[in-house]
Amino acid sequence: MSGTAGARNAITAPGVEGGSWTRAFAAQEEDGFAEAFAADVLLEASVLRRPVRGREKVALVMATASKVYESLVFTHETRDGDRTYLEWEATAFGGTELLGSTILVRDGAGRITRAVIQHRPLTGLLTFSAELGRLLKGRIEDGVFHQPVPDAGR
Repeated sequence: MSGTAGARNAITAPGVEGGSWTRAFAAQEEDGFAEAFAADVLLEASVLRRPVRGREKVALVMATASKVYESLVFTHETRDGDRTYLEWEATAFGGTELLGSTILVRDGAGRITRAVIQHRPLTGLLTFSAELGRLLKGRIEDGVFHQPVPDAGR
């Protein structure tokens, strides 16, 4: 994990508006994410074994995740009603490429009520999930993140 650069290197490509979500990634602070979320926000993500709910918990997960990325570029964005669809490219873990997409659903006040985040490829996804579990141990309940099984000599 880089931990030093993190997603402060988050940028938006031409045509990507950004907004509270991308600004929160650049700031890497729980408060930045929390300001964008409705009180009962739901986070569903491929790095999670089950969803995380609630402004404080989701902000904690997202702020921690933003610090794992060494670089992050939001490459495409489209909107349809209350939904925003983002594609992104990132690096983590010494240059490992991660690709993904995010769906944000907003309420009438513009607050995010649901975030769905997908990472690929699988190896990077599992590594990212395990790293979040390590970083958030004792702060987010057990069983939310991937836990690697030690090789039993196979």
